[in-house]
Amino acid sequence: MPKTTSVSLIEVLIMSFDSLWSNRLRTSLTMLGMIIGIAAVIAITSVGQGVQLATAQQIQALGSNVLLVLSGVSRSGGISLGGGSASTLTWEDAKAVRAQVPSAKGVTAFLQRGNIQMVYADQNTATTIIGTDIDYSDVKNIYPQSGQFFAQTDMDAASAVVVLGSKVRDDLFPSGESPLGQSIRIQNRRYRVLGVMESKGAVGTTDQDDRVYIPLTNMSSQVVGNNAISGVSISGFWVSASDSDELEAAQFQVSNLLRLRHNIIDPRFDDFRMINQVDTIAASNQVVGLFTVMVGAIAGISLVVGGIGIANIMLVSVVERTREIGVRKAVGATRGAILTQFLMEAIVVSAIGGCLGVIMGIGCAYAASGVFAFPFVVSLWSIFAGLGLSVAVGLVAGVIPARSAAGLDPITALRSD
Repeated sequence: MPKTTSVSLIEVLIMSFDSLWSNRLRTSLTMLGMIIGIAAVIAITSVGQGVQLATAQQIQALGSNVLLVLSGVSRSGGISLGGGSASTLTWEDAKAVRAQVPSAKGVTAFLQRGNIQMVYADQNTATTIIGTDIDYSDVKNIYPQSGQFFAQTDMDAASAVVVLGSKVRDDLFPSGESPLGQSIRIQNRRYRVLGVMESKGAVGTTDQDDRVYIPLTNMSSQVVGNNAISGVSISGFWVSASDSDELEAAQFQVSNLLRLRHNIIDPRFDDFRMINQVDTIAASNQVVGLFTVMVGAIAGISLVVGGIGIANIMLVSVVERTREIGVRKAVGATRGAILTQFLMEAIVVSAIGGCLGVIMGIGCAYAASGVFAFPFVVSLWSIFAGLGLSVAVGLVAGVIPARSAAGLDPITALRSD
C-alpha cells in the first residue's frame, strides 16, 4: 500500500508538470506575482537588517561605552536652537567630572563651531572645527592615520596647529600630496597641519570625517572667544566608562555633580543634556526594525496579489479542461484524485515562484549592499518564511479551483466543448 500511494503522488506530480509546461506563458505570468512578492520581502528584510547593522557598527565605532554631555538650550523667538547652543558648561566642569566621578574612565571637553572656512593655496572648504584636549582620541576611539594629534605643550601654548579629518584633507590637498607640515588658513590665521585622522564615515547625517581638530585653548581664545562668565566655555564633553554596563552609573554621578556645581535642585531645570550611546544604538535599531517590518508588510501585499493571480488562472484552467476532467472521471478518477491534481498544480506554481523569488531577493539585496555600502545580511528565517508563504499562498489559492474541478459532473463535463 505505501508503494501504491507513492507512485500515485509521483504520477499526479508528473501530470501537474505536464499541464503547466503545456501552458508555459500562462504559468510564467502566474508565477510573476509570486516571484516579485517573495523577492521584495526578502530584499527589503535584508536591506533593513544591513542598514541596522551598519548603523550599530558606526555608532559603536565611536564608542558604545561613552556618554555625551551637552551644554544647555538657548531659545530665539520661542524656537529651541538645540543642545549646546547656550554657554552653560565650562572646561572646569569637565575637569571636575574627571576628578570626582568614579565611573568616568576618561573625559574630554570640546568646543565646536560649524561652517568655518579652511583655505589651502587656491582650494577652500567649509567644515566643522572642534577645539578639544589631548584625551579626545582615547575617549572617542579615533586616532591619526598619519602624523600625530596635538600634545600637552600645544594645549599649554594655545598653538596654531590642526589635525584634519580625511574628507577635509581630500577637499584641500591634491591626490598624492601630503598635508603634514603644510599651513592652512582658518579665519585668516595660519595653522600647521600635524596629522590626518582615520576615516570613520557618517553616522546619520553627520560626517565624522568632515571636521578638523585644534587645541581647545586656541579655539577658545582665537576662534570663538571666551564668552563664559568664568573659565573656558565649552559645547560639551564626552565621558567614557570602563564598559557599557557602567554608563548608567556614570550618567547618575555626572548629573548629580553638575547639579551641585550649577546650584540646580529640580532636575527639570537642568542646564545640560545627556546622550547615552547605548540608548542611541537601541533607539536606532528600533526605528530601523519598525521601518523594515512596515515596508516588508507592504511588500507582502504583492504575495496576496500573486495568490489571487494563481486562483484566477487555476479557475480558468478548470473551465478550459472541463472535458479532460470528465474523461478522467469516466475512466475511474476519484474526486480526491482530481482535487489533488489541481492542488498540486497550484502548489508547484507557487513553490517554483517562491524559489525564484528567493534567488531574486538575495541578488537584489547583494546588489543594494554593494551600491550603498552596508553589510550584506540575509537571515535563514526570511528565506524559510518566504518559501513557506509561497507554498501556503499556493495551497490556499488552489483550494477553490480544485474543489470546483473535483465537483464537476462527468456527464456534463463530457458534453462540454
